[in-house]
Amino acid sequence: MAMNQERLLPPHGNYRELKSFQKAEIVYDLTYRFCERFLRKGDRTIDQMVQAARSGKQNILEGSKASGTSKEMELKLTNVARASLEELLADYEDFLRVRQAPIWDKESKEALYVRRLGGKAGVTYEAFREFVETRSGEVVANIALCLLNQANYLLDKQILRLERDFLKEAGCGSG
Repeated sequence: MAMNQERLLPPHGNYRELKSFQKAEIVYDLTYRFCERFLRKGDRTIDQMVQAARSGKQNILEGSKASGTSKEMELKLTNVARASLEELLADYEDFLRVRQAPIWDKESKEALYVRRLGGKAGVTYEAFREFVETRSGEVVANIALCLLNQANYLLDKQILRLERDFLKEAGCGSG
């Protein structure tokens, strides 16, 4: 077979370029370290939070990889990722609520700082490491909420695009 021969399926799965994946990866790393620092060993919440963060990241990856063969599967997996990150968001809100700690207003200087930092191109967990390793559980949980809201926003936009693409591909989108 010649090297330049066209492939049956075009290459897909460039998930690392997806902003939603990049954000979900930061959320996973942050959540893993958050649970190590602020939750007691044996707390079932640790497994639930880490698994929700992992599911968010991994389902974006799997959906991206599946895109070459099934737009429907890509859409389903991306929706699973979105649901997992929403579950994780609720866990962080619970952490703050039961400790009677405030959730930052989205226009607070702290939230705006995290949103700006999180919105930079190519941002990774390293941009947040010092905060996660030195700040209180309440601050780190609020940072996680800001990042989760960004990831969920990106996933909502991605899902809308995938739905449109799926309908167009299925022939349902034409008048």
